[in-house]
Amino acid sequence: MTEQVSTARRREVLDALRRGAVPAAGLDLLAVSLDRFERSVADDLAAVAAGGSVFKAVRGEYGSGKTFFSRWLAEQAKRAGLATAEAQISENETPLHKLETVYRRLTERLTTATFPPSALRQVVDGWFYALEEDALAAGDLVAAGAGEATEPAALEKAVGELLEARLREVGRSAPAFAAALRGYRAATVAGDQATAAAVLAWLGGQPHVAASARRAAGVRGDLDHFGALGFLQGLLVVLRDSGFRGLLVVLDEVETLQRVRSDTRDKALNSLRQLIDEVHSGRFPGLFLVITGTPAFYDGPQGVARLAPLAQRLATDFTANPAFDNPRAVQLRLVGFTEASLVELGGRVRGVFAAGAAPDAAARISTLVDDAYLGELAGAVAGRLGGKVGIAPRLFLKKLVADVLDRVDQFPAFDPRRDYPLTLNSAELTDLERNAARVDGAASAADIDLDLG
Repeated sequence: MTEQVSTARRREVLDALRRGAVPAAGLDLLAVSLDRFERSVADDLAAVAAGGSVFKAVRGEYGSGKTFFSRWLAEQAKRAGLATAEAQISENETPLHKLETVYRRLTERLTTATFPPSALRQVVDGWFYALEEDALAAGDLVAAGAGEATEPAALEKAVGELLEARLREVGRSAPAFAAALRGYRAATVAGDQATAAAVLAWLGGQPHVAASARRAAGVRGDLDHFGALGFLQGLLVVLRDSGFRGLLVVLDEVETLQRVRSDTRDKALNSLRQLIDEVHSGRFPGLFLVITGTPAFYDGPQGVARLAPLAQRLATDFTANPAFDNPRAVQLRLVGFTEASLVELGGRVRGVFAAGAAPDAAARISTLVDDAYLGELAGAVAGRLGGKVGIAPRLFLKKLVADVLDRVDQFPAFDPRRDYPLTLNSAELTDLERNAARVDGAASAADIDLDLG
């Protein structure tokens, strides 16, 4: 597998790991313990591509790989012909109780197999191109007796009629979406790129769009909470008619709802319940909606349990043995890494790295960074994090690539067992890792002597 990886893809993966980040692509190269989800994911993607809609809730502790899983799922979705969008839920940037903001973040991060975020303009332009092709395929558009000169006007008329027909259902709930598309088309045809860009921004949910652009498109005000659902419905129609088979939406870190004010939290939980109900009702054909959160969010008193209808919709019976978890259930449990799975993951990264190294360096990597050493490094990193293997993958991979493999590659005399003492400093740790580790001489509360005399 690694021999077929392109240089650009290999570099993208390894650079992300050096930074301690999840790669944006190439996650199939690193996928460990996800084979149990492959069949159900393929079935869900096929259902979405056929016009269905799917909702899944991913649960896992911090460090268990929720972000990795969601991006791996996005890669599978793109291969199946879907567009994807991911938004991190947060109180200030993307509050879940304001669906207009969630919709805006999704359009900002809309991506396809061909276009990076934001792919909204390319998708909309592709949709109008598809309408033109359908109009031309429908018959001769040249007005009788008028010659070729009238064809553009006839084509625009035919495209307009197709636009109305395709958006008729959406227009019942979100007439402004269709109006904005008309305005964007008119501005584009007229060569008014500034107005076209402003109308497209409004279509993407951006606030504070110039009033002149809104007047030109025949729309008013900014998108609101309820209008966002209609706009999402319209976006799905545009994607489908542009040749995409659906849209994967990932709402990451919904557990942040536990840290907001109680009234805001209740509104957000109700918005989530509303979204799930709309997905199951069939309002959003072609939508695959995924949320990720910690077990405390799904099971704790400050999370899903605060809204009984939502808790009922997400209820999943997890047995004591995760090996028998049902991957078709509404909740998917990620169990996190063990030292054995860390070694397997390290072996995959080693293979990706060695495939791009010179032959002599690849030989040194094979000898010096063998599975036994990977086990030593995994154990050392986990040990420095209080034995919490589940939160070790990010640091383990960062140290493996930046501190071990890079040096073995560049310095023939370097031996990681002899020349690399593992070091951690607080600056490179996340809050969770910092709480687990004792670095820079910090002591635990149990180590502090109190003078009670």
